[in-house]
Amino acid sequence: MKARSQSSSIRTKRFKKNEGRSARGEWNVGRVTGELRRLGTKRNVEGMARYGIRAAKVFGVSKPKLDALARKIGKNHALGLELWSTGIQEAKILAGLVSEAEKVTARQMEMWVRDFDNWDSCDGTCCHLFVFAKSAWPKAFLWTERKAEFQKRGGFALAAYLAYRDKTAGDANYLRFLRVVEREAGDERNFVRKAVNWALRNIGKRNLRLNRAAISAARRIRRKDSRAARWIAADALRELEGEAVQARVRGK
Repeated sequence: MKARSQSSSIRTKRFKKNEGRSARGEWNVGRVTGELRRLGTKRNVEGMARYGIRAAKVFGVSKPKLDALARKIGKNHALGLELWSTGIQEAKILAGLVSEAEKVTARQMEMWVRDFDNWDSCDGTCCHLFVFAKSAWPKAFLWTERKAEFQKRGGFALAAYLAYRDKTAGDANYLRFLRVVEREAGDERNFVRKAVNWALRNIGKRNLRLNRAAISAARRIRRKDSRAARWIAADALRELEGEAVQARVRGK
């Protein structure tokens, strides 16, 4: 099974409303979960576990197959809510793909974030759905204060995706978020430190001003008495000071 990235390689293709209404009738949660069960394999379950994707209910469906199924279903927010409530790993990823961002409420985001139990459900939901929601920024800041590992990761994943997806936003929220990055850089938990690093790098690649601010933040982080902080800083500086990123931000 091809590994799913723990950071920024989740594809951000969006799906159209009612894109693939089937001749067999409307999709419902029973039909979808039956299809997921059919598409899953034990080999994929084992492969997912090797890459840190563990869940109480999992069928082992690959991401390309989930994308294809989402296209068949089309956008359906009510179905997305039902799919999430099943607790099935692939149904939760599919829920993020078929739900409608304009209908996502702050309350829904709070309910779903409590169910983040691995990096895949966290990153997939933030990538495909939450990043487009009205409450994305408030939740990004709020969740970085959470104790639960994947809820906290969700805050940094949201900021990383906002830095990548929102091409028109000003610098203010990103500059403010860099202070959060510095505050939380000492968290030694693997999936948190990787997300902190990811947010720092993505913010630093937006433009020259944010690149300089991110580099300064990384240099301060490097001085912290923390292995996680030193790793976050070293990895971010290697990319943000590198020729490719410097050429890009100076060319803007």
